[in-house]
Amino acid sequence: MAAGTLMIPNLCGNMLAVPSFFLFFYFLLFFFSFPPTKTQFLPTPKTRQSFLLFTQPAYNASVFENSAARTYITSEVKMGITVGLPWYLDVKYSIESGDSESIFQAEEFVVGDFCFLRICTNGGSGATLNREVQDNYTLTVKASAQGGLEALVTVFIKVLDTNDLRPLFSPTFYSFVVSESAPLGTTIGRVTATDADVGSNGEFYYFFKNTVELFSVHPTSGFITLTGRPRIDKLDKLELEVQVIDRGMKLYGNNGISSTARLVLTVERVNEFAPVLSAVTVAPSWTDKNPVYVIVRVEDKDEGLSGEIEWVSITEGDPFELFVVERSPVANEYLVKTSARINWDTFPFGCNLTFQAKDRGIPSKFSNTQLVQLLVTKPDPILRNFEKEIYVVKLSEIAPPGTIVAVVKISPPPLSVNYSLSSLSDLMYFSINPLTGVIMTTRQLTKISQDFMHMEVVDKISQQRARVKITIEDANNNSPVFIRPPSTIAINESLPVGTVVLVVSAVDDDKGENGYITYTINGDQSLPFAIQQHTGELRITRDLDFESSKDTYTFAVRASDWGSPYRRESELNVTIRVININDNPPLFEKTSCRGMVSRDFPVNRTIVTLSAIDMDELGMVKYKILSGNELGYFKLNPDSGALLLQRSFTAETLRSGIFSLKVVATDGERSSDPAFVNVTVVRGGMPPKGFTCKETRVAQLLAEKMLTKASSIAGPKSDHRSMYIFSLNNQAPQFEALPTSILVREDLAPGASVFQVRARDGDSGFNGRVLFSISDGNKENSFNIDMDNGLITVLQPLDREQLDRYFLNITIYDQGIPTMSSWRLLTVIIEDANDNDPRFYQDNYSAVVAENSAIGSEVITITAFDKDMGQNGQLSFIMLTNIPHFGIDSITGTVFVASTLDRETFPTFVLKIEVKDKAEKGTRRSSVTTLSIIVEDVNDCSPAFIPSSYSARVPEDLPSGTVITWVQAQDPDIGPGGQVQYSLINDFNGTFEINSVSGILRIRKELDFETKQFFNLTILAEDRGTPRLQNQTFVEVEVVDVNENLYAPYFPDFAVRGSVKENSRAGTSVLPVTAKDDDNGRDGTLRYSIRGGSGLGTFTIDEDTGMIYTAGILDCETKDSYWLTVVATDRGATPLSASVEVFIEIEDVNDNAPLTSDPIYHPVIMENSPKDVSVIQIQAQDPDLSTKPSRLSYRITAGNPQNFFSINPRTGLITTTARKLDREQQAEHFLEVTVIDSPVTTRQSTVWVIVHIEDENDNRPTFPEATYRISLPERDRNRRVEPVYRVFAYDRDSGANGNITYSITDGNEEDNYSIDPKTAMVSSKKMVPAGSYDILTIKAEDNGDPPLWSSVKLYIEWIRKPIPSKMPLLFTQRHYNFSVPESTAVAQPVGVVAVSQLNTPVWFNIIGGRLAREMFYIPQNACGRNCSLDTGSFDMQFDLQVGVGTLVVAKPLDAEVQSVYNMTVQVTDGTSFATAQVFIRVQDSNDNPPVFSQPTYDVTVSEDAPADMELLRVRATDIDERARLSFSMYASVDPGSMRLFRVSPGTGVIYTADRLDYEARTQHILTVMVRTDIQYCFTATVRLFLPTAPLTFISYFFFSRSRTKSFHLTGTWLVLWWQWKTSMIMFPSSQEPHMTLWSMKHHLLGILYSR
Repeated sequence: MAAGTLMIPNLCGNMLAVPSFFLFFYFLLFFFSFPPTKTQFLPTPKTRQSFLLFTQPAYNASVFENSAARTYITSEVKMGITVGLPWYLDVKYSIESGDSESIFQAEEFVVGDFCFLRICTNGGSGATLNREVQDNYTLTVKASAQGGLEALVTVFIKVLDTNDLRPLFSPTFYSFVVSESAPLGTTIGRVTATDADVGSNGEFYYFFKNTVELFSVHPTSGFITLTGRPRIDKLDKLELEVQVIDRGMKLYGNNGISSTARLVLTVERVNEFAPVLSAVTVAPSWTDKNPVYVIVRVEDKDEGLSGEIEWVSITEGDPFELFVVERSPVANEYLVKTSARINWDTFPFGCNLTFQAKDRGIPSKFSNTQLVQLLVTKPDPILRNFEKEIYVVKLSEIAPPGTIVAVVKISPPPLSVNYSLSSLSDLMYFSINPLTGVIMTTRQLTKISQDFMHMEVVDKISQQRARVKITIEDANNNSPVFIRPPSTIAINESLPVGTVVLVVSAVDDDKGENGYITYTINGDQSLPFAIQQHTGELRITRDLDFESSKDTYTFAVRASDWGSPYRRESELNVTIRVININDNPPLFEKTSCRGMVSRDFPVNRTIVTLSAIDMDELGMVKYKILSGNELGYFKLNPDSGALLLQRSFTAETLRSGIFSLKVVATDGERSSDPAFVNVTVVRGGMPPKGFTCKETRVAQLLAEKMLTKASSIAGPKSDHRSMYIFSLNNQAPQFEALPTSILVREDLAPGASVFQVRARDGDSGFNGRVLFSISDGNKENSFNIDMDNGLITVLQPLDREQLDRYFLNITIYDQGIPTMSSWRLLTVIIEDANDNDPRFYQDNYSAVVAENSAIGSEVITITAFDKDMGQNGQLSFIMLTNIPHFGIDSITGTVFVASTLDRETFPTFVLKIEVKDKAEKGTRRSSVTTLSIIVEDVNDCSPAFIPSSYSARVPEDLPSGTVITWVQAQDPDIGPGGQVQYSLINDFNGTFEINSVSGILRIRKELDFETKQFFNLTILAEDRGTPRLQNQTFVEVEVVDVNENLYAPYFPDFAVRGSVKENSRAGTSVLPVTAKDDDNGRDGTLRYSIRGGSGLGTFTIDEDTGMIYTAGILDCETKDSYWLTVVATDRGATPLSASVEVFIEIEDVNDNAPLTSDPIYHPVIMENSPKDVSVIQIQAQDPDLSTKPSRLSYRITAGNPQNFFSINPRTGLITTTARKLDREQQAEHFLEVTVIDSPVTTRQSTVWVIVHIEDENDNRPTFPEATYRISLPERDRNRRVEPVYRVFAYDRDSGANGNITYSITDGNEEDNYSIDPKTAMVSSKKMVPAGSYDILTIKAEDNGDPPLWSSVKLYIEWIRKPIPSKMPLLFTQRHYNFSVPESTAVAQPVGVVAVSQLNTPVWFNIIGGRLAREMFYIPQNACGRNCSLDTGSFDMQFDLQVGVGTLVVAKPLDAEVQSVYNMTVQVTDGTSFATAQVFIRVQDSNDNPPVFSQPTYDVTVSEDAPADMELLRVRATDIDERARLSFSMYASVDPGSMRLFRVSPGTGVIYTADRLDYEARTQHILTVMVRTDIQYCFTATVRLFLPTAPLTFISYFFFSRSRTKSFHLTGTWLVLWWQWKTSMIMFPSSQEPHMTLWSMKHHLLGILYSR
């Protein structure tokens, strides 16, 4: 089809080819041809065509050159105009332009609805067609019809070639050069010839005039190919003749040669390729004795002598000839070495060497030159130094001998070292291991006075030096020493407090805190002395008293240092004697003595004795009278203190009779306080009375002091032996559980813990502090011990393979004076660790094995060793290379042949062999080596053809000597065993021959397809080995028939027509078409086929007879005619064909049922409507062309048993009858309307009409009771508004007509009561005494227009509060559970709640749950024994001894809105209250229809869809909780569709039930129903449109409906059906299946503009 054309249907349903610019006009016509409000699923009425339009804007046609007069041009498509049926257009064609020589003329030919354009050659013009002159014509043809209609079209005519010219060489002489080393198959050159004809007429063959073995010429391309090996010593030039022959001449039986060319081939020995040199520098090791600096590789692609390399030389850069080039054992490899030792320091910038090679060819060729810079630098010397220049360490001065001081090392480690200390004085205290660099102490450092020591370590081999700075840390190993020996001092007891009586001083040789001394007094803490801890000054802390305390003090002064971990101490014994002094005056035992004496008291008689005591006891006490004895009457004895009468009182006259004597006592230095003696002289002879004195208790005080002193003297004495014991080092340290030997793994890292040595010492302090050391046996200084805690650690890496055990002398010391020690031997056994890799005795191994070696043959034994012991040293061998040819003994390492070897497949093997130890702990260690195995060849391979067989298709007219194939056999053996020779077992009498060396197969005789079509050649290939092996292959040669088909088939008629009835069975014969062919035999045998046309796929044709049959069911309403392009093709080698256009008309039959505009109708009408009110008019049409709308009849076949409706049988108008519609009785009427098309051959369909009755306010509100009587307990003052009773009504009307408003119309003159206008709850807040009685009139009025109302009386009796019962007020249950169907009517009971009570009335009320109070209520009645039972409302039997409250429904229930109610019910007897919880579950009823998940479902199915293929899933939901859905196939427009599809009842999946046939029916309209399976059944239906036309673009719409007693339409859609066919634009079935007209228009216009 020409570009820019589209195929569109005409008004008869046939296809037209139109220019793309007409497409927009078509869309406008299509878009605006539909009514704006409703679109029917019916074919568009046919209207008369008003314009001319060619099927395409341009046509392509052809005609042979030199054609005779009135030869018609041929075209692959129909050329012309669709004229339409039944009105024909008289169309005439004329050539307007493009035919200046009048070679062509146009004719018209009408068949069916098409007027063909036919163009033939004009014999009267005298002009002929010559393709070589003009090969195409462009004609403009005009079509004209009555009414002035015109149209233009362009016809492109191509002039076809005939074989009227022969081929010619150009040039006729050729000369080529061929190398004697050129490989077989090399193209030498090409000869060319030309033929002005085209196609098969221009084909010709090349061939050699004479037989040639060394060369071949390709029969069609002219390429000269080398098929043998020319030798210059035998033949240096060859002259050949190449001929060319026209294939067309052979076709007509003429074998004459068209042209000949001369060919000269010169054989040359050509050194074709120059050597290719590449050089790579190598960095040799300085330890190599014969280093290689450059590796040169040379490759030469030539064979023989020309491929051999004569020399490789250094052409530049080596003027002193310091380098030589030696041939390597490796082929084509050369090594560059030095001829003498080179001092590379003289070549700081290296050498630039230029290399070149020369081959041995004639003439010789030189390779490329390559410059290589050889820069050899001496390796940098390895700088080895001590790891540190100065090692700084700290060491305790008490470190025992053997203590590790430091480890000095040279890094990186040299091969050998010899460490030593440079100073001999250092060897007094330290030693160094010459190999490990470990420095240890040899004695303690307590004798060293300096704080730092500097040593120098030298490696005697490298003379490297390092310094070691040791900071000697002071240890508290010295006790303080007093400067003066112990001393005794005497002090007066009169020294004041704070007096320094003694200063002690001690020194400590330790440093720091270890030498810092403090002083304390050791012993009695009650001493009257204290010592200053820092200065050692001993001071008096309290008064000394010789009389009351000790007179001698002996104690120890302790000097302590501040060292750690213990203090060291020394003590000084100090004795202080207190000297007694006269520091106490005498004291009288009695003072203030009073007494009387008579006047006649005798002289010298003691009156009273005074006694004084001197605490000091240093001398005698003397007494004397200081005053009061001026008259001399008294005398005081100075020693005894006796007071005597010295002179009689009678001798003189006394002035006064009272004497006051002042007496003192003195010790010679100190006098006592005076004592007074009052003597009263009385007259008469009275005897003197005793004197009374005041006791001073001096004697008692003296006794106490004496006792105190005695106690202090007799107190505990300080034990000097304790200090002595504390300071003695009595015991040597002892080991605790030290084993004789331990095991240590050799892989322990330095620093790892080995063993904890424990020791104890019974002494205390430093005497019991133990130090640890390894005094001997620590070879290689492998271990270290912490001198404080005894932890042995690894110092140097252990190596069991060098030393497997150590005998360590563990010595322990205490720090007493003198030091005591102990020692034990500890054997350290080094336990082997897997720290050594297994090692092979060789770096790599190689072996040679014959390829025919038997399985199990030993190839080589691999050996290895491991320094580890035990399992760590046991080895196993593993072959890492995973190949089946070899195996290895895991124990011995013997490699053996494991499978058959084949050198040709694997000539060498490089195996990786691993040896691994058998360590049980840790990671096993391994090593890998390489084993190279070379397989020796034996002649064990037969030649193998590649491929194993050959085939060739050879035209029968190929000239003799033509190469038809090239067989090749390969023999992987080497030497003579790999050289192959070919032979032909059967050459079919010399028809074929093969070259024994090259394997080229030629034909030697001409072939004849008619004589023999196939040859099966057997070719043998044999090698030259010992023994000789051979193989054979087969070459299938198919002789291809050369086209001798001279004449094309032809039909007697240009176009034919026929007819067939629609709905005819598939296979019905329509008409035969017959063609003729003037050829004979196979070339004249014809086959018929349908190549195109609108009936492609709808009809079939018998390929032998040409009879046309129907392929499926035809539908006149879908398509009333078809065009077929029938082709007749002969069976020639190059088939020729002819075509004829066949017009087939479909005759209509009544095979379609009427189809309504909508599948479901939902009209609405008011209830109580009068007679003959229109409900809805059903509209239907019949797709049959022969059926008119007036022939349809309508009737109601179901759903109208009471004759509420009638239908006009002609118009389909449904109206009301005289029967009144009552919505309250039936809200919806489901009518089934049947539409019948013809009274003769009847087809009918049904449609559902769901009539919805609109409500009218024709029902009054209704109260459940005629009157209400209740009794309530009296109410007190100041009560809040409380509910009284709920008086509700219900209205059967719906909407506003059923909404009720409540009011009190009578009995409430004092406004004591109020009512909720929505809930009808009557409330009151007044005080009501017992005995009161109220009658209220409650009015219920709906909101209809006009409104309706009703009223009821409410009798309220107020009674006295009952006497409280002795029994507690309790519900029979704490929780009540009820279930109620959601369909329960208003005022119907739900359940009862009860209380256990006797004789006392009770009242129930719902107090909890706002929504529950609206939906439910507990009615009351006049009090009997049970105030909650309304016997007039409910037929229930209750126990009179139990108070019962009945829950009733107050509003319609809906489980989908709320299914659970939870409320609190209260009961009271007027005094007490009780509550209970009530739980009500609303049981769901099937009151909701199922609903499909979406209003439309889209599906497109291909006619080749297999049975049981899933098409789609229709989904539906039902909000009822117990509803289970079941799907079923309900109906279809075509009854045959029901058997083609099925639906899964449980899932809703639509499946194909049988194979579909687009030709039988292009679409299927199905109705799927879903229904519930519970008591009240609901259903819903959905209509499915299933188009099967692969090129039909349809917008699909679906309908759903539901029914039980009533049906609910979920959606009404318009159905649009549009067929659009084109050979250029095709809408795939998956592309936008759901489109509106508007989106379709824009979609297609977008395609148009994009084109």
